[in-house]
This record gives sequence, structure tokens and C-alpha cells, in this order.
Amino acid sequence: MRQIWIITKRELAAFFDSLIAYIILVLFLGFSGFFTWLYGSDIFLVGQASLDVFFNISYWTLFFFIPALTMKMLAEEKRSGTLELLLTKAVSETQVVIGKFLACLLLIAFALLLTLPYYITVANIGDVDHGAILSGYLGLLLMSAAYISIGLFASSLTGNQIVAFLGALFIGLFFQLLFNVLADNTTGFIGRLFHTLSLSTHYDSISRGVIDSKDLIYFLSIVVIGLKLAEMNLAKPKLIAG
Repeated sequence: MRQIWIITKRELAAFFDSLIAYIILVLFLGFSGFFTWLYGSDIFLVGQASLDVFFNISYWTLFFFIPALTMKMLAEEKRSGTLELLLTKAVSETQVVIGKFLACLLLIAFALLLTLPYYITVANIGDVDHGAILSGYLGLLLMSAAYISIGLFASSLTGNQIVAFLGALFIGLFFQLLFNVLADNTTGFIGRLFHTLSLSTHYDSISRGVIDSKDLIYFLSIVVIGLKLAEMNLAKPKLIAG
């Protein structure tokens, strides 16, 4: 656990040293704030105490921002050769992957924490469904965790950051949109399967305030599979050498 926390702190420091964290935070808050309060929202006009617009915008904003956050996590270290140096120390592939995953998740959690003034403002406007808003934040965190794991997997496949970014977007697009489209255009078992695989199905359920174990298992499964695949890709050179 100590090694994981050291890697997590190292990656968080690297985010802020390279301005990546500041850029992500500014763009996320800028996009979410603009669309929540200025464009397409009637919060101030009718006093509607809801953050539905914020959650809808964040759902898509994070979909694009997370691959940009994860694309260099493993790809850059593979390209520069620092990954091999890191793995020669008393650190396992699992610890590297989990440490980088936690660093990304903590940065996203911090970005969401900075939007709490939205929640406070809306609560002062009128009666608000606190449970639905808290569930919405939980849904964004779970969705982010899933896409971070997918991004790390894509980053573990290549030494090119752009390829890693596009790969994560391509994989994520199936969960974000295509599975839902396929579910709407098929019936029977196949239709139900695509519906189950669609991330939006489980995110929408949680964001409505319904915390179901099957939704939690879905997100946890994506995280575990994504991280395990990334770990396996990091271990390949050792297996080949052995």
C-alpha cells in the first residue's frame, strides 16, 4: 500500500507541475459552469432547484477529458523508458497501475468538489432533491473510474499518447453511446445484452437516485477488467524476457 500511495502522490505532483491539472480543472469548470448557469439553463429564470444540466454536461465533458488525462500515464513512460526503470525497483505492475488510477480519480474528485458551490447555490434557490444530487455526483465518480481504467488500458497498449487518447475514446464510445443505440435497434436477448452493457443505462439509474447493486457491480467490473488488462500489458515484456 505504501508503494501505491507513493506512486499516486508522484503522479498528482506531475499533473500540477506540468499544468495538466490546471488545464483540466479550468476547462471542466468553464464548460460545466457556462452550460449550467448561462446557456440552456433556466435555473435563475424560473427558480428551478435542479442540477440536471450540470450532470448532463459533465457526463460528456468527462468522457473527453479523461482520455486526455490518462493518455500519457503509461504511454509516455513506455516511450521514454522510465517504466522499465520503475518496474526494476520494488514495485509491481499492479501497484503502478493502481497508483496511477488513484491519482487520476483523485484529480477528477477534486474537480467535482470544486463544483459544490453549484449545489449550495441551487439549494438556496428552492427545494432541492438532495438525494438525487448526491447520487448524481456518485454517478459521475463511478463513470470517471470506469473511463480512467479504460484510458489506462489504452495507454498500456502503445508508446504514443495520441494513439492512446484515440484508443480510449474509441473504446469509451461503445459504452457511452453505441451499446445504447444497438440496444434500441435490436430485440430479445441481444437487445437486453446491449442494454446491460451500455454505461448510460447504469449512470442514468444512479443519477436518478436509485442505488442498485447491479449498477455498482457494473462499474466495478469495468474498473477491475480495465486495470487488469493494463497490468497484463505491462507484464508482457517480463514474460517474453522470461
